[in-house]
Amino acid sequence: MSSIRLFILGSLDERGDMHGHAIRLLAEEEHIDNWTDFGPGAIYGAIKRLATDGLIEVRRTEREGNYPERQVYGITAEGTEALAELRREGLEHIVYRHDPVDLALARLDPDGLDAVEDMLRTRLDELVSKRADAERRLERITVYLTRMEAQVMRHQYHRLSGEIAWHEELIANLPAILDDEKSRKGQHS
Repeated sequence: MSSIRLFILGSLDERGDMHGHAIRLLAEEEHIDNWTDFGPGAIYGAIKRLATDGLIEVRRTEREGNYPERQVYGITAEGTEALAELRREGLEHIVYRHDPVDLALARLDPDGLDAVEDMLRTRLDELVSKRADAERRLERITVYLTRMEAQVMRHQYHRLSGEIAWHEELIANLPAILDDEKSRKGQHS
């Protein structure tokens, strides 16, 4: 499942032919890097790959004022088929990426156990801050969003809420966990 392909093909399907700069501006306008796994800077490379794969094609070249000529792309029949498949995959498949914090916790340095709580509290503070930022951003832009877009934006808020709850639970259980780690590490030394 390629989020960037879904974004570009979906944008061309919904809005019609566009040049790369317009697609990049759309990605920036939608703050795509805040809720997908790519940023606006990746748009141009993805456009080239989509064109090479025959999923989009150059429809014409335009020039506005003193700006350089820009190739305007449109989605091909193959691109429409690929878009339908990407949409289906995006809705059907759950993508869960593991957080390296889990492995770091499972492989704690016995000599660094005293620093773990401070590191986890710093992570928790950052997550709380990110969630507050997401909530403020959503409040600012809700008037510009469709109901579906607003619901999609709330997904990040809820994911952060889950991470916050887990960190709070971990920190609450940390004294017993660290005691267990200290005794376990002492037994295997």
